[in-house]
Amino acid sequence: MKKNIYLSQLIECFKNIELWEKRLPSFETDETLEIPAEKIKSVFTEYFTRLGNSYPFFHRQYAGQMLKPPHPAASLAYFTAMLINPNNHALDGGPETSVMEKEAVQQLAKMFGFKNYLGHLTSSGTIANLEALWVSKSIYPEKLIAFSKEAHYTHNRMCSVIGAKFIEIDTDSQGRIDTEDLEEKLKIYPIGTLVATVGTTGRGAVDPIHKLLELKEKYNFRIHVDAAYGGYFILLAEDSKRLIEPEPFLSISQCDSVVIDPHKHGLQPYGCGSIIFRDPSVGKFYKHDSPYTYFTSKELHLGEISLECSRAGASAAALWVTLKCFPLKPNEGMGPILAKTRKAAVKWAELVNKSQYLEILSQPELDILVFFPKSKSLKSSLISKLSENLFNSAINNKNFPVYLAKMKLESKTLSKNFPEIVLDQEYTTLLRSCLMKPEHLNFIPELHKYIENLAKEIRDKT
Repeated sequence: MKKNIYLSQLIECFKNIELWEKRLPSFETDETLEIPAEKIKSVFTEYFTRLGNSYPFFHRQYAGQMLKPPHPAASLAYFTAMLINPNNHALDGGPETSVMEKEAVQQLAKMFGFKNYLGHLTSSGTIANLEALWVSKSIYPEKLIAFSKEAHYTHNRMCSVIGAKFIEIDTDSQGRIDTEDLEEKLKIYPIGTLVATVGTTGRGAVDPIHKLLELKEKYNFRIHVDAAYGGYFILLAEDSKRLIEPEPFLSISQCDSVVIDPHKHGLQPYGCGSIIFRDPSVGKFYKHDSPYTYFTSKELHLGEISLECSRAGASAAALWVTLKCFPLKPNEGMGPILAKTRKAAVKWAELVNKSQYLEILSQPELDILVFFPKSKSLKSSLISKLSENLFNSAINNKNFPVYLAKMKLESKTLSKNFPEIVLDQEYTTLLRSCLMKPEHLNFIPELHKYIENLAKEIRDKT
């Protein structure tokens, strides 16, 4: 990426902030806020040294956790707005960035097919899901909230926060919610809301929302879609190349609410999540007043439809700028980026399927691949040991470090795919790779060869 373009734009950011500041008479900064030049230099020298110990999330050799580098355009937009420091809780706290937030959320809602909606940005997907579950609890105070065993672990925690009872649903061999187990539990338990996941954070599984809607019609419950990770892939749903299975994505428009995290696949800095409700009338649950906050306009303040108070207007500004640069379209802007990350996972899965030394857990539905080194005996303890050894060998290679992630999976869940496995421990450690960067696509052959060679070496030593 041509950094000089963004360096010159950074100078423009400072110039524009200076022009903005000059609209009012200048004044001297109070002496209590002054820092001697030598102290600034000393502190930042230490600071840069400390930051230098970070993992290289920007690089294609980082293929581990869900850490996608923000686009420089988003970072510049965030930085510029941060110097103004708007707060999007009330319109007088962020008069312009609040409008940007509404415009950005409108585009996200349109992407999912929501026409009349209520939505806003949040500081994270966790808070966005909390709001969705809180509304669910408000609608059905005595009913259960259901989610799959491979859904995000915070659903369990957030139910505890809001005092809601919950129930877990089994998953199939692909990590998707088991519709048969769901229906059995719908017959027995009073389930008010089902959380459907589009892109589980473990292996990127996509729950069959189109089938869940059929059960909704029969048993009358709400469906909340946790698309924090996989939501943007809806842009590929109408592609004739069928890079993804379109039915679950195209069914989101019929669900009651959806969460998406722009700080995952949306090229945003942390933290930027979003919650969107299909029915605007749920705003009644948020209704509250403040003796000093909502006075500048009769228009809806974003704080009136959010559980959070202070929220960074800089997040809205960064997302707004990014959507101007990368529109939410299948064949331009965001779509081609996602197509490459998806193709990277498919490509690596094909190579692993042919490998003598690596085994895939299940075929990837998005851009997350879970695999493990083949062992001489299929024991869960040995698989864990080989996975740990491969992880450590890859990350500690000083000449060519490769950053993978580890995933702990219930051994009995693993046996759904490998019935011959010897379950000699409750959980099995596997390797996981989130191929979130478009640059991963061309890197896959080299990455696979490197990881396969490590797996061979480790197996030969065992």
